[in-house]
Amino acid sequence: QVQLVESGGGLVQAGGSLRLSCAASSGETMSIRTIGWYRQAPGKQRELVATIVDGGSTNYADSVKDRFAISRDNVKNTVYLQMDSLNPEDTAVYYCYMRVWRGVFTSYWGQGTQVTVSS
Repeated sequence: QVQLVESGGGLVQAGGSLRLSCAASSGETMSIRTIGWYRQAPGKQRELVATIVDGGSTNYADSVKDRFAISRDNVKNTVYLQMDSLNPEDTAVYYCYMRVWRGVFTSYWGQGTQVTVSS
């Protein structure tokens, strides 16, 4: 059973920083191909924030480039999202996402963590 456990959300003032973590666990060895973060604000569709693939390449939404940084610890199967210069438009539920190869590609989602940025 694959689990994604997120942490690090909370309330912060505009201009502040938060660091999200997502630890992936499974009863078997996982071949994680892509891991990262999406977010969903009230009344909006879920959107990509940042992802990192097993080769280390990263992909960011234009709205967070130069403010957010994604990193990955392959030993711990953990992905981090350092969020700086937060603004109220970053307020959303942030979901950890993971795509693994198990003979076929399978995607998993975390339960979500709330990030609220006050003005």
